[in-house]
Amino acid sequence: MRTAVAGGTGVVGRHVVAALKAAGDEPVVLARSTGINLVSGTGLDRPLEGVDAVIDVSNVATLSRSRAVAFFEAATGQLLAAGERAGVRHHVVLSIIGVDRVDSGYYDGKRRQEQLALDGPVPATVLRATQFHEFADQLLARIRGPVVAVPRMRVQPVAAREVAEELVRLARGPAVGQAPELAGPEELELVGMARLVARVRDGRRLVVPLPVPGRVGRAMAGGALLPTGPGPRGRQGFAEWLTTDGAQAPQTI
Repeated sequence: MRTAVAGGTGVVGRHVVAALKAAGDEPVVLARSTGINLVSGTGLDRPLEGVDAVIDVSNVATLSRSRAVAFFEAATGQLLAAGERAGVRHHVVLSIIGVDRVDSGYYDGKRRQEQLALDGPVPATVLRATQFHEFADQLLARIRGPVVAVPRMRVQPVAAREVAEELVRLARGPAVGQAPELAGPEELELVGMARLVARVRDGRRLVVPLPVPGRVGRAMAGGALLPTGPGPRGRQGFAEWLTTDGAQAPQTI
């Protein structure tokens, strides 16, 4: 089976590529480093020739509503149009649990991505997952200084590797629309996760909780990003990940 991975060089994308290879499939990486621009569609057609499924884990690092919506509209539209031309049978999108309950700019973009995929010309599956174990590590890596303010947020983190494995499993089957939500094995506070990471990394940075004002802050602190129904659950806990997979430096998205 030949499977294209949009964003195949990112945190989840690298794991998706590895999971495809482990399953005996042929991954095709769609990324700027391979000469492909998802927003403009430049370079998309030839790599999608003979592709059975597309797994979209592409991303944009922004909190801006307009930038997020513009990116996911353009990238998803280009992937679906090119996939239809190439005869792709299944389009799989990675999304986030709680995008319909937290009114943030970035989540507006993810909701638009979901809508386009599910209403699009290629049979689609959307997998909503919780934040990755890697999330706290990336957050600390982006913030400079001895004191780090981390938003109050209840999370049920899952290893990016396990998210990738579920995406590959879904891609190998028929499209199901909205798939059961994927979450990690335990509920945690993001501040506590960040403190553990800071202790392991250098032990000198102080992590303090940051109350986020308004409806978004209340939703995140109140559990809006937690799963609400049954679905697959990851096996690896955060502490185990931090001493094994997470022992290396944080990766960028």
